[in-house]
Amino acid sequence: MKKIINDPSTVVEEALHGMEVAHADLIKVNYSPAYIVRADAPVKGKVALVSGGGSGHEPLHGGFVGMGMLDAAAPGAVFTSPTPDQVLDATKAVDGGAGVLHIVKNYTGDVLNFETAAELAQAEDIQVEAVVVDDDVAVKDSTWTAGRRGVGGTVLLEKIVGAAAQRGDDLAACKALAEKVNGQVRSMGLALTACTVPHAGEPSFTLGDDEMEMGVGIHGEPGRERVTLTSADEMVSTMLGSVVEDLPFSSGDSTLLFVNGMGGTPLIELYLAYNSCVKFLKEKGIGVTRSLVGNYITSLEMQGMSITLLRLDDDMTTLWDAPVHTAALRWGA
Repeated sequence: MKKIINDPSTVVEEALHGMEVAHADLIKVNYSPAYIVRADAPVKGKVALVSGGGSGHEPLHGGFVGMGMLDAAAPGAVFTSPTPDQVLDATKAVDGGAGVLHIVKNYTGDVLNFETAAELAQAEDIQVEAVVVDDDVAVKDSTWTAGRRGVGGTVLLEKIVGAAAQRGDDLAACKALAEKVNGQVRSMGLALTACTVPHAGEPSFTLGDDEMEMGVGIHGEPGRERVTLTSADEMVSTMLGSVVEDLPFSSGDSTLLFVNGMGGTPLIELYLAYNSCVKFLKEKGIGVTRSLVGNYITSLEMQGMSITLLRLDDDMTTLWDAPVHTAALRWGA
């Protein structure tokens, strides 16, 4: 195992210290329990958005804390759900009196721990609602989930709903919008290599030199099948074919196309894959009017990618374009 670390047991805490000093103008970090909040939290009169999950997926979620996106994020240990006390304290820290929306990826531990935190917050007279993101079309049930996994669509949802909260939408409207985005977004991923969790010290699975895992999860969970390595166009055809058929997307749709790296994939390959995606969608009459390309929801150093497609309407497009200022995503601000 070759990693830039000191001690496997302190990786998350030390990384949080690094985030805090690197982005002191944007965030504040609490360490016991661990959570990240925007520097001006709580914002009075604004619905607060709280998300979280296992570490190792950076910049998700802490990198998306800031104006126009999340108010707080609770980072668990690597590939491990945050605890209820982390989520509860983060919720209390950002409550500005207009309620709090929990954005939860569909992993069993995340769902249970966020539910517990919400119940405890409500007992303290904080109004909490939740949306569960389940955009992965690869598998219905996996080792970690009951139902579809929450993956790349989470980033798009956090940006769009974050902009709605920033403009003053109330809690009911933010929850309805989050459910709408979740209903209109689909994703699928693939892995070319495994990743190594620091405390494990060895790859989470093995792939042959000519193999790839189609439909892999962001923790390295098995996908649909292990297949022979093929061209980028063929990878995209398989992945987007499944994505487009699932919603289904139709000719004339306007979409946001998100090509995401799993942590170890060079941008040159992601842009090449993006081009393949646009060609595939153009043949089906599906328009791409907004884009995002890069490493935004990763799996440590895994080589691979995920493709996320969101059907847009005018309001979602306006909210996507709205100013955002976080460590990992910023424009117009």
